[in-house]
Amino acid sequence: MSALTLPAPELRRARAAVAALFLTNGALFANLIPRLPEIKAEFGLDNAAFGLIVAAFPAGAITAGLASAALIRRFGSAPMAAAGTVLTAGGILAAAFAPAPLAVAVLLFAAGAADSVTDVAQNAHGLRVQRRYGRSIINSFHALWSIGAVIGGSMAAAAIALDLPLGAHLTATGVLFSAVALVALRFCLRGPDGETGSETRAGEGAERGAVGSRTILVLAALVLIAMGGTLVEDAGSSWATLYLSTELTAPAALAASGYIALVGAQFIGRMVGDRLVDRFGQRAVARAGGLLAAAGMGLALAFPTVPGTVLGFAAAGFGVATLVPAAMHEADELPGLRAGTGLTVVSWLMRLSFLLSPPLIGLLSDATSLRTGLLIVPVAGVVVVAAAGVLQSRTAKADTEAA
Repeated sequence: MSALTLPAPELRRARAAVAALFLTNGALFANLIPRLPEIKAEFGLDNAAFGLIVAAFPAGAITAGLASAALIRRFGSAPMAAAGTVLTAGGILAAAFAPAPLAVAVLLFAAGAADSVTDVAQNAHGLRVQRRYGRSIINSFHALWSIGAVIGGSMAAAAIALDLPLGAHLTATGVLFSAVALVALRFCLRGPDGETGSETRAGEGAERGAVGSRTILVLAALVLIAMGGTLVEDAGSSWATLYLSTELTAPAALAASGYIALVGAQFIGRMVGDRLVDRFGQRAVARAGGLLAAAGMGLALAFPTVPGTVLGFAAAGFGVATLVPAAMHEADELPGLRAGTGLTVVSWLMRLSFLLSPPLIGLLSDATSLRTGLLIVPVAGVVVVAAAGVLQSRTAKADTEAA
């Protein structure tokens, strides 16, 4: 499909449906995060117990994440994305009414498990729509996830300001976003996911003997690229404010600007990412992004100032904006793997990095300083540059389309 050809109405509706699923997924959990302290206060939890409850959601995602590929092959990516959204909403809502801390943890664990299926399924369907479009659109979906997270957090802030009870708030948002997901399902692509995706290519790859060590090595490189993106993102969300306020003595209001700069630049990077990928190819964009993250944060840490650090986090956010979508796209294209397998592995290990990076930076910081711990950001950028060779170049893309 050329850039000048208008996609068919069915395809445009499918794109809008996937966009709604991403937006909804970003908004659901974001509605709970600002209200978690209320749960802590209600049960009189100490910080350790509260931390375990918060960790239940990602723990559920990691536990159930590897089942996503099988579920998608059995039921389809669009139905699983919608079903996962409804189950996530139900788990979060039930946690709001749970009578004991253990019940809250169990329900958030279940919600996280459902969310992991939604994550893989919506990406799988988004990549299926992208293949029909014939150009990159996956970054725009991830940008909408970011918008959804902002919307969800804002909704929670408004509910708190209006003194809306937690149960009433999460009932309203759960019903709303479940309805959006179910309506979106009606406009998703029909038919089996393998008709134009990785399942077809898997069969072709197997015939060529493509399954083996090379596929495993490529998948490992894609995991490193995705983890590079998530490590940088988590470093900003978990440590930017603390670093600016403690080691650089920035005022509280200004200290928050490090994280804001990172997520804001990441959003902009995802909005323009599809055009950059179509123009230069995934490989060049990822390498440039890794260099930008490494150089931006490297300079900020080498010459620590408040303005320089804020700019460093912004450079890192913009640099890693397309990494996770790129890794997921390439994993979904790997020959020799059954539909959804590569995507599931990348998504699962990427989530694992969200659990491992905070204690890793914390240990480094305790042993040296937080400034040293944040060196993980430029290191991640260098790793991305080294691993990006497995991504598709513009020339390879053009050769494929011409064939």
